[in-house]
Amino acid sequence: MKTVLIADDASFMRGSLKFIIETAGFEVVGQAKDGKEAIELYKKLNPDVVTLDILMEGMDGIEALAGIKKLNPAAKVIMITALGQEEKQNEARALGASGYIRKPFKQAEIASEIKRIMGS
Repeated sequence: MKTVLIADDASFMRGSLKFIIETAGFEVVGQAKDGKEAIELYKKLNPDVVTLDILMEGMDGIEALAGIKKLNPAAKVIMITALGQEEKQNEARALGASGYIRKPFKQAEIASEIKRIMGS
């Protein structure tokens, strides 16, 4: 089963992402509340996919993406963005983000984006 690490500073968002991802048939192996924790959990858990919220307290998703890509250049990372974050999105693309999901998201979008970047 493909594994996913979720990073978002809002606990309700982590909860709803976990529900959506597990409903789609993936296993959520970890949840991080900021970018620093996401990098630590990535090292420990080595998930197939990471979802990173771009804007988080402390270390944001862009910094976390850079840290994860340093650990594993082939890491598959989906950035979760809100409207008006196009500049950050371009930054994430330059760092090698695999995909994007825009808030507010639909359940089907998340499942199809994970499947798309895993090539399944």
